[in-house]
Amino acid sequence: MTNPTHDYYARSHHDHDHAHDHDDHQHPNPANEHDNGPPGEYEIMSRAMQELLEQKGIITAEQVARRMEQFDEEFPHRGAQIVARAWVDPAYKQRLLDDGRAACAEAGVMLEAERLIAVENTPEVHNVIVCTLCSCYPRSLLGMPPTWYKSRNYRSRVVFEPRAVLREFGTVLPDSVTVRVHDSNADMRYLVVPMRPAGTEGWSEERLAGLISRDMLVGVTAPKAP
Repeated sequence: MTNPTHDYYARSHHDHDHAHDHDDHQHPNPANEHDNGPPGEYEIMSRAMQELLEQKGIITAEQVARRMEQFDEEFPHRGAQIVARAWVDPAYKQRLLDDGRAACAEAGVMLEAERLIAVENTPEVHNVIVCTLCSCYPRSLLGMPPTWYKSRNYRSRVVFEPRAVLREFGTVLPDSVTVRVHDSNADMRYLVVPMRPAGTEGWSEERLAGLISRDMLVGVTAPKAP
């Protein structure tokens, strides 16, 4: 790579080895959550499994609905609380960057994946998360993935034209900033640690958490100075 400021696709050795289809670059804005097309293979399998478990009496539709409500109401705040703690406690932030899963467990959040890799945004580097095969996502931290995250549009385009996708979310980065795109999978999830905005010195963790949204922790937006 001759120019370190060019966008690139950062793969881990844990990432999928399957060939991905990245031919569909001309889809509508990925920020449009209604642009999702027909359900994918994994969504169809998930629905079929739910129906089977309901038929066998192992779970009920009411239990599933309550779990979904919990994802929507409670879980999205967990990621914001984790990052706010990292902003005010440098030692905790280092533990989060060293071993995200252990740092979350320390804060009382148990993750579904074997690994959580926290990647920190800096003035030189901006990180974005995707799952190119399906919709692997840190649900225990961020709740259910938004529709745009699961869409084929986002999954394909963010790999090859991340700056264009970020602009559609309102995030415009200087050319000097490197954009790194990280691919989640079944065993490994990612969490973006955004840069703490200027002007928040002395703020409490609770107040800081109020600045942080799910989209920031995926990397498509960034916190603004108050």
